[in-house]
Amino acid sequence: MQRACAMLRSGDWLTRERVRFVAAALLIASAAGFLFLVVTAHGGVDLQGRPLGTDFSNVYAAGTYALGGDANAAFDPPQQFAREQAIFGPATQFYGWHYPPYFLFVATPLALLPYGLALAVWQTLTLGLYLLTMWRIVSLSPRVPGPSRDELLWFLLALAFPAVLINIGHGQNGFLTAALMGGALVVLDRRPLVAGILFGLLVYKPQYGLLLPIVLGVSGRWKCFAAAAATVVLLTVATTLTFGASVWGAFIDSTHFTRTVVLEQGNTGWYKIQSVFAWARMWDAPIPLAYALQGIMTVALATALAWLWRAAAPYPLQAAALCLATILATPYSFDYDMMVLAPAIAFIAVDGFVRGFGPWEKTLLAALWLMPLFARSIALVSLVPLGAPVMVAAFVLILRRSELCAAPMTFSPASAKMTGERHDIAALKS
Repeated sequence: MQRACAMLRSGDWLTRERVRFVAAALLIASAAGFLFLVVTAHGGVDLQGRPLGTDFSNVYAAGTYALGGDANAAFDPPQQFAREQAIFGPATQFYGWHYPPYFLFVATPLALLPYGLALAVWQTLTLGLYLLTMWRIVSLSPRVPGPSRDELLWFLLALAFPAVLINIGHGQNGFLTAALMGGALVVLDRRPLVAGILFGLLVYKPQYGLLLPIVLGVSGRWKCFAAAAATVVLLTVATTLTFGASVWGAFIDSTHFTRTVVLEQGNTGWYKIQSVFAWARMWDAPIPLAYALQGIMTVALATALAWLWRAAAPYPLQAAALCLATILATPYSFDYDMMVLAPAIAFIAVDGFVRGFGPWEKTLLAALWLMPLFARSIALVSLVPLGAPVMVAAFVLILRRSELCAAPMTFSPASAKMTGERHDIAALKS
């Protein structure tokens, strides 16, 4: 027992061979499971009567309404349900459309394609953006012997990350969210206007922009702040001109259904939601108390982020903390949204390769990577959304590493995997 604890504390159990084996096994199992769903599906519906890419069905149905000039109908649950049943059959269950009108710019062109092709295009393009973002983050890591093998291992870890399978299975937008958040953080110092645009595009999931103004404000990144604000304004104007001003009223009316039925009553399953709010509701906490606990968590995260982004903390830790806090700060965060953990894990690992890892840190990173695989099933059985405590532990890890970084960080672009080009984050300055 002591030996096992010592290995967990040091992280020595996390060998390259073991990591490669686990990642490859998960990737193969995930690919086989998804291939079975596709091969056995009929007319875009699987053996359990669900549309392939389940949640993507609501995006596609909303897009058909927009194409027909009635975008407002997508925000009315009975009409949305009727359109989904018309497309996928009367046995189809309801998949709600809970996005702001901005996301109609994605749904509308996809609805021009047959459903299967639209799903494939959506997942392929956004998966590509996610993998590109992960490669850019990984390129911040110092060069070690056998770079080609290391790059292949990073690619395998990014592709086999359990949240990837969840996102593909649900036809969700986690790839896009991770790409926008991670991509903005990669170029934040070198190209603040581009970073601001990427942050601004996250408005399609507005709950994930809650802490961005605080981070950009306390760190004095006003160009990025202005670019993000301008992007939101322009998107709002474009949405209004394209789909009509009434679409905003329809969206606001629909938020009552999302808040009460989906979130507060948990009709879609609180075990799918990895937040403090869902944890409290699963334990029968009254709604006001659940919101209060979530509010305390959000304020604590905002305070910690403000300190971290004003302090002389290593940039990768600041970036990872923002990714984690983005998920933890909102009561409305599903397990497929944990795709944003992939950039967080990569940023923490980059800092670890430069500075070394402390006690328990490798083991905690491994737990964070594996957690989406078990989060839903454990919450269903134990009424504990595993994602919340593991993410909080990782956030505390970041704060601890930041406090211990008394010495200035030295990082030579020549030692990184950038070969002849300037580092994207100002040489990972402290």
